[in-house]
Amino acid sequence: MEIRCTSHARNYEQRRMFFVFLGSLSFLLALFNADGIAGEGRKVFRAGAFAIDISPPQYPVKVNCLFSEREAVRAEDLLHARCLVLDDGTSKVAIVIVDNCMLPRELLDKSKELAYQMSKIPTDRMLISATHTHSAPAVMGCLGSGVDLGYSQFLAVRIAEGITRAMKNLAPARIGWTQVNDFEHTHCRRWILRPDKIANDPFGQPTARAKMHPGHQNPDTVGPSGPVDPGLSLLSVQSTDGRPVAVFANYSMHYYRSTPIVSADYFARFAYYLAQQIGANDTNPSFVAAMSQGTSGDLQWYDYGRPRNHTSIEAYSESVAQVATNAYKEIQYHDWVPLAMQERTLTLRRRVPDEQRLAWARSIFSGTEGRPPEGMQEIYAREQILISQQPSRELKLQAIRIGELGIAAIPNEVYGITGVKIKEQSPLSTTFNITLANGAEGYIPPPEQHKLGGYTTWEARTASLEVEAEPKIVDTLLSLLEEVAEKPRRKPVVSHGRYAELVLASNPVAYWRLGEVSGRVATDETNHHPGSYEDGIAFYLGGPSPNFSAQKTINRAPHFAGGRMSANVRDLGDTYSVELWFWNGLPNEVRGITGFVFSREIGDGREAIGDHLGIGGSDAATGKLLLMTGKEETDISAGTNPIQPNIWNYAVLVRDGNKINVYLNGNTTPEITGESNVPFTSNDSQLFLGGRNDNVANFAGKIDEVAVYNRVLTADEIKKHYAGAIRAP
Repeated sequence: MEIRCTSHARNYEQRRMFFVFLGSLSFLLALFNADGIAGEGRKVFRAGAFAIDISPPQYPVKVNCLFSEREAVRAEDLLHARCLVLDDGTSKVAIVIVDNCMLPRELLDKSKELAYQMSKIPTDRMLISATHTHSAPAVMGCLGSGVDLGYSQFLAVRIAEGITRAMKNLAPARIGWTQVNDFEHTHCRRWILRPDKIANDPFGQPTARAKMHPGHQNPDTVGPSGPVDPGLSLLSVQSTDGRPVAVFANYSMHYYRSTPIVSADYFARFAYYLAQQIGANDTNPSFVAAMSQGTSGDLQWYDYGRPRNHTSIEAYSESVAQVATNAYKEIQYHDWVPLAMQERTLTLRRRVPDEQRLAWARSIFSGTEGRPPEGMQEIYAREQILISQQPSRELKLQAIRIGELGIAAIPNEVYGITGVKIKEQSPLSTTFNITLANGAEGYIPPPEQHKLGGYTTWEARTASLEVEAEPKIVDTLLSLLEEVAEKPRRKPVVSHGRYAELVLASNPVAYWRLGEVSGRVATDETNHHPGSYEDGIAFYLGGPSPNFSAQKTINRAPHFAGGRMSANVRDLGDTYSVELWFWNGLPNEVRGITGFVFSREIGDGREAIGDHLGIGGSDAATGKLLLMTGKEETDISAGTNPIQPNIWNYAVLVRDGNKINVYLNGNTTPEITGESNVPFTSNDSQLFLGGRNDNVANFAGKIDEVAVYNRVLTADEIKKHYAGAIRAP
């Protein structure tokens, strides 16, 4: 009897354990299905989106992102934190775009920790960024503005709630992406001033060679100080049956306008029009669209090279959305892609004030008696005190891989040229940059842009990081992209068009294409005579076209703004030729000599003896090519054809013994015929571009495609080269 009971109990226990096992197996299979390992080995990608309202619960609120603090008493439209959670079955990643100007690291770390407690998504798998609307409640102190503490506490919680709601919406999905160039809707807003119009900084020093928002067609400016980052990128999520779930866009345009009324600016309007144009709201009322901030630290929708465009914010937003819609239609979707994300911190020094400036700041600020600072001097005096109290900052940088798409996250306001550097070197075929992400550590001008001065370089919490911050950040981000991509970064490729091929076929001893994006070295395509850039040069501006680079690539040129490029080319002697393209941005009556584009010195360079090619000014040969071989008026020869500003021209200087001919724009008849009685020797090897050897009348404009020969370049060769440059490909 006892045995029968024991046997019965054992059988019952075995049956119970069997069904427990079956139940556990069913649960695990369901879990695996949900987390990416479906039946028959098929992986499942999941996504969830949610837009949470973050409009102020009460008014008034402080509004920052101008020099002075403002107060808003109402809202023009709603603010949101637009959240997207992705899950490949192994990793979850959260991306959040918040309608705010700048989000401090401290607030976001708190919000991420709250989100982790609710969602269990690791904090280092969360990217949270600000759109950079200039009409949102202040959660970060900057310049003359303080913090709205009540709204800051509210926002931290709401962002965490938004991430959690998006995760709860996780469902099987498919994902795709694309990127198109949109040059029409963003332009450089930072322009180089004429050398006679340099402005003072807030500390009373004449350092501002570049000006933000100079006004349309301002005669005091020469040209933009940098290129645009034109990429309009889309990350699109659909349900498995093709219903739109979310589209997260990225574009490098700063903001549309700044008002004291709370508004999400063009970022929210873009999202609205995109949803309309793709019919998303018709199929999914909870569809989420977002526009994230790209690399627009020096970009804006204004084109200051043209008369003012009175486009409304609605028309602008709808137009950008139309470009995105056209790109959206071409997206190819994937049922599953791998996710990877890496995060790294980088500590950088601040450019803190010296004792003299700090004493000045204290003397200015002591008179404010606890009130908010007023005027530029008071604002920047307080900033000197604040940054001196925190001489370094820790930045949080991130990289995300979504299949073959890369995303770099940067806690700064980033120039367009920096965005281009990251995209062109990324190991992933498509990459975009989300800025003001995971903090707000101010502008990071490339090192050469610091020398041009201006608002984005003036030391404050909004622009205080060390001069070398930008290349350090770029290198760290590329390393992170290498880690998530599991392959090395790409090396930039120089493409040769018809003109470059003709020049190289003529066997120059040096050929500087001058398409560098950064650094001190001007690459010689013959690999023998690298040039050296001085301070006072802006890189990667538009060069002459169309046949200098391969099709679908833009030929690039440096803008000379006080600096020169020099090179040492030996064994030229008395017989040599130099050909180059130049674009003058300076009116011809501003200086005695408008500017020198090429100079070769004789001797030790202490005197203006040599061959110097430039444009005449008010003293002589106004607006015409000018050849100078010495210091006296008898050493000057001039051309006859006017050189119009803001137009590319082609010039060739040919020296044969003591005879010199200068040719202009492919004409086989010399523009200038002159002589020099001072002979060169093989040791007279120093050449300069963008200024004379003694730094007199340095050029204000662009120079490109410079080739040097140790022989006479014939008139037929000159004609052929010029024709190869301008003839349709």
